[in-house]
Order: sequence, then structure tokens, then C-alpha cells
Amino acid sequence: MTVDVSNVSASLFVTGALFILLIFSLLSLGVLQMFQQRFRNGAFSFAGALVSGVAFGIVLNQWFL
Repeated sequence: MTVDVSNVSASLFVTGALFILLIFSLLSLGVLQMFQQRFRNGAFSFAGALVSGVAFGIVLNQWFL
């Protein structure tokens, strides 16, 4: 089974990579802060990841679809 990614533009790839790095870094930071008993900061990190995910969806919908 092969996947053809030749139709993916460079701007879509870079946008996806940056948003994925942002979302998962905020999620991991939130988990780390929860383990350190900093629940408020962890909740803010989770909220930031959620907002980044919504922003990623909006950017994809406006620019690439």
C-alpha cells in the first residue's frame, strides 16, 4: 500500500507541521504541569492546545479548502 503525497503543497505541509508541534507541545506541557501539582497552569496549557486546534481547523478551512 502506497500513499501519494505529491499533491500536498509546501505551505500546507509547513502549516500542518507548525500547528502539530504547537498543539502537542502544549499538551505535553500541560501533562507535565499537572504532574508537578500546578493544576491551574496545566489547565491553561490544555486550553491553549484546544484553542490552537480550533485555530488550525479555521486556518485549514479558510486557506486550503
